[in-house]
Amino acid sequence: MKKALCTTALAIAIGFTLPAHAATWATSAQYGSAQFGPYNFNNDVWGQGAGPQTLWVNSPTDWGVWADHPNTGGIKSYPHISYYVGKQVGSLSRLTSSVTTTTPGGGAWETTYDIWDTNHAYEIMLWANSTGWSNGCGNVKPISYNWDGNGCAIPVYWNVNVGGSTWNVFRGSNGNNQVFSFLRTSNTNSPNVDVLAILRYLQNMGWMGNVTVGDVQFGFEITSSAGGMNFGARNFTVTAY
Repeated sequence: MKKALCTTALAIAIGFTLPAHAATWATSAQYGSAQFGPYNFNNDVWGQGAGPQTLWVNSPTDWGVWADHPNTGGIKSYPHISYYVGKQVGSLSRLTSSVTTTTPGGGAWETTYDIWDTNHAYEIMLWANSTGWSNGCGNVKPISYNWDGNGCAIPVYWNVNVGGSTWNVFRGSNGNNQVFSFLRTSNTNSPNVDVLAILRYLQNMGWMGNVTVGDVQFGFEITSSAGGMNFGARNFTVTAY
């Protein structure tokens, strides 16, 4: 496990809020990462025109991010935690995850799971909370093949009850892989998701085969957070067997 030096000084220098005690580890590097047991963290700042961002971690159950991204379009970052599964969907009996988050009142962002197969042919996004709308409109929108005249993404299915929640489901591509986006019809800061049920739903729809599940990620996909905003995550768990 990496240890951060001068974490408090770093916080003062860039103006973000750490937890009451200095974090065990923190990074402002674009792709700064650290391993905490089976969990990996990545600051993951990749979007054009991004501002400063710092990811801090005490443990997989206590971490967060401060970000100051301008009020411009386009995703700037996805600071996240990741857990590698490495088993085929058909061999899993259980794959669940839960977390509790704190989010700012402004900006443009979503809290989302990002689930990958090992070949990165499929990306499954599960939006728990966002500043956009679950119908595909608003200041953050899912990847989609279909758009309406108002610039809103069009769901392929509405009000799908699976995995412990009700979602609007979107299909699209980012140019490299298929993307399935599930937007929760009511926002929550405490998602508890049966990921395996969602993967089996995709199989039953004929959209995905018996793939090997790779990373189960959870984080904050941030488009804008001007002035500096804080995001936090507590009690993150993944259960897979």
